[in-house]
Amino acid sequence: MSLSNDDISENEFLITARTKKFSKLYCKLEGCREDEQMQKIQEMDKLLEKMNKEEFESVFKADLFNKIDKMIDEKKLTMKNAIKLLKQMGYCKTLKKAWTYEFRISLLNKRFEKMIICENLKKDVKNEDLLANLCECYLLLRNLHSEELIPICVSCLMKVASKKEEGEETQKEVEMALLALSNLRFIKIEQELYLNEIKEIILNYQEHYNLTHLAYQSAWQFLIRRFGKDRSLEDDIVNELHFINEASVELEKHLKCFDWKSKEEKERGKEAKELLIIEGWTSAICEVFSLCELWNEELVGLLESIIRVCLASKDNYRDISEMCIYSLIKGAGKRNMEIDTFVKKGAIDIFLEEMKQSTLLNEEILNFFHFFLIISKRMKKKEVFENDEAKRKATKMEIFEKMEEEGFEDIVASFIGVISILCERYDKAPIKVDDCFVNV
Repeated sequence: MSLSNDDISENEFLITARTKKFSKLYCKLEGCREDEQMQKIQEMDKLLEKMNKEEFESVFKADLFNKIDKMIDEKKLTMKNAIKLLKQMGYCKTLKKAWTYEFRISLLNKRFEKMIICENLKKDVKNEDLLANLCECYLLLRNLHSEELIPICVSCLMKVASKKEEGEETQKEVEMALLALSNLRFIKIEQELYLNEIKEIILNYQEHYNLTHLAYQSAWQFLIRRFGKDRSLEDDIVNELHFINEASVELEKHLKCFDWKSKEEKERGKEAKELLIIEGWTSAICEVFSLCELWNEELVGLLESIIRVCLASKDNYRDISEMCIYSLIKGAGKRNMEIDTFVKKGAIDIFLEEMKQSTLLNEEILNFFHFFLIISKRMKKKEVFENDEAKRKATKMEIFEKMEEEGFEDIVASFIGVISILCERYDKAPIKVDDCFVNV
């Protein structure tokens, strides 16, 4: 019995030409031969790539996964073809930054969890390719992952990601494995499962440029997401792998390639991948700036790159500019961040300009006040300028003039009535407005 169009309720879909065609192709899968199924899946893959986020989320439903599970169970859909479709869905889900629990609550998720555990327990006859495919689908399609399966998936996919053979097919396999691994959030992973391998992958790219841009960014994102739970990685990240310099180089590369002026069609195809890479780097930078205490001479270059990306993205890509701004706030308090460099590169100008916007969110207001509070406090410390009083006075004068020119006092006055309320609401320490001024 074939699936009818009624099996996927049209009420669950955002009805567009693409979603209707996807639904029709999906409903015909069950009655096809294996080669015909593959042809239809290839058509579905292309549709998934072209869909925007809303279209994609309308087809990304538990009911769809349950029906795939049923077709596999009844041998009406081969596991090979199912995996082909599911990997593309997981890939597009990541590119479009969809955040749903639909796969997690499906019968197919339970099937994959059992298969991963069973396949991993096999000794002599373990199917490494099948296990890798299952792990990739599992990590890409879910947002939160079972702690029991994490060690299995990491060990398996690190082997795939460590492949050094040349060729487009290997590059695709490596990219998919690293993208899947980069989806692991909010969980500590034992270093013996990944650290030597991920360091070798990153260092090998720095020497041979043997990864795609998405694969390289994904490798870093996987490692940085471990940093949040394991501060012992700091030296590896900063001094051995040179994250600060690499992030600056990559940001500059993508800054020049990306069209920041138009937001249309950016959720699809090549542009979606480029956007994901840029967001991945800015997110990783933001986390490193929040946690890291080790810095080196490469920091100035990264600061300049962050400011350029912030300015380029502020009109059409607020998520990116906000991550850049948050990185600058965190960077302002670091003892190795020289305040005069911070001023000369234009960071102060960004914050003064942002505070004049009428559309600021409450938490943004607090962040901006916190930034000027940090700057003001650091300007009072002579040791920040290595006791160079002339340099300290010149920097204070430069900041003061910028504040005066932009009408900082009037800007602050417009927020006085809400600051104490916001501090209480967001459980922040009270801010004395006068402390935010840099006085000569």
